[in-house]
Amino acid sequence: MSALRPGPDEHAPYYSRYISLVPDGDIVETLAAQWPDSARQLGGLSEEKERSRYAPGKWSVRESVAHLVDSERVFTGRVLWFARGATDALPGMDQDAWVPASGADGRAVVEHLAEWAAVRTGLVSLLRGLPEAAWTARGVASGVEVSVRALAWMAAGHELHHRTVWRDAYGIDGP
Repeated sequence: MSALRPGPDEHAPYYSRYISLVPDGDIVETLAAQWPDSARQLGGLSEEKERSRYAPGKWSVRESVAHLVDSERVFTGRVLWFARGATDALPGMDQDAWVPASGADGRAVVEHLAEWAAVRTGLVSLLRGLPEAAWTARGVASGVEVSVRALAWMAAGHELHHRTVWRDAYGIDGP
């Protein structure tokens, strides 16, 4: 089941932009394998580069990584919630409020990467342990119905989106 790309009825239309970036295949293996590429892309940046913003009012590199960690935690929580059959709707996250509240610029990228590694390991472990039926479980998050499968693909695509932003907007080349 984890190899099946989610259909458009499994997520908000907005997330198609992320899901479309993910190559076909087993999404759990994709999630397990892709994170090291992001870590290599961000490794070895100077403090100046980590704090840089590509335009006024945009996030620093540190803040963008913290945003990814926060988002992945939210995706993981939603996977757990819906896979276990919970029916209460979950709220959205306000990324524009969360990033400044994170204090991300006070922590080096290497610290954010270590945190992200732990969060990604948790997501992959959770997904590997899901019963087959849980992949199609659905619930409401941010006011929209979403499947567990779509959440996994959204997490992978969100990372790939930010890799492109780091390359194209911040000038950080990657693998």
